[in-house]
Amino acid sequence: MSNIIVIAEVRGGSLKRPSLEAITAAQQLATASGGQVIAIACGNGIDAATSELAGTSKVIAIDGAGFANYSGDAWAKAIVEQVKANNGAAVLMAHTAMGKDLLPRVSGLLDTGVITDVVSVSCDDGTFGARKPVFGGKATMTIRATKSPFCATIRPNNFEAASGSSGEVAKVDAPSGDMLSVVKEIIAAGGGTTPLAEAKVVVAGGRGLKAPEKFKLIEELAAAFGPGVAAVGASRAVVDAGWRPHSEQVGQTGKVVSPPLYFAIGISGAIQHLAGMRTAGTIVAINKDADAPIFKVADFGIVGDAFEVVPALTKAIAEVVANR
Repeated sequence: MSNIIVIAEVRGGSLKRPSLEAITAAQQLATASGGQVIAIACGNGIDAATSELAGTSKVIAIDGAGFANYSGDAWAKAIVEQVKANNGAAVLMAHTAMGKDLLPRVSGLLDTGVITDVVSVSCDDGTFGARKPVFGGKATMTIRATKSPFCATIRPNNFEAASGSSGEVAKVDAPSGDMLSVVKEIIAAGGGTTPLAEAKVVVAGGRGLKAPEKFKLIEELAAAFGPGVAAVGASRAVVDAGWRPHSEQVGQTGKVVSPPLYFAIGISGAIQHLAGMRTAGTIVAINKDADAPIFKVADFGIVGDAFEVVPALTKAIAEVVANR
């Protein structure tokens, strides 16, 4: 029986939520193909993280002191051994910074291709496939696999997180030996900051805010949703002006996000920006220019002064959250 493998991402001993979303995608493939879902996690001291993996038939924990820090080449080799040993017909991973580095290494060692940033998966008559946005989100490409195993990275926030119980946890000792490269240090963002690509709500600001200190309005609106829910984003013009760090840039040359809810505040809606947020579930635009291009893609538009609208919106959302 062919199985669907999910490479789970564990950082700092914690499981990243997009891995649970990848498991949901794997469950769809397993149902269509008749296989089982198996998760593989690498690291050192990852018992707590592997216990959070839901919706799988089996969890393989490749654990050892040598894997305390991420090493793309070493992790890929260890994962490939388990994919082969567990008859993997498909290998999925979240489309995160680690996923974009690790899964191509795995697919290369498996002598197959990889489809990145997919928003849906399928299995028809034993052939795996996927759909992904192209041309800045203006079109969607359907791709069918011609080699096995099928490999794909899953865009965050396009599947519900898997829930329920998982099967047995099999521990495998991390292989020792020389590593070609090792990540020695990860400098994290400020404490409690929600990763932009994983946020359920993205509040983005543009040049319409007029000055960098005005981004406090954006930060307050994001904070109103409560901890771990919203993240602050920015347009390219704002980042180029030095108002906000590049890590917050949404767009073709920044991050591509697909949250259930996206606020575009003081953003005109240039093509470059739309390429990074067009696939969001619900888009709310706030702009004093009624003819701004952003209103063409927005589900809800507010024509008005952001300095008046945003504080009122922040207050209303904070009250709703407080009364939940």
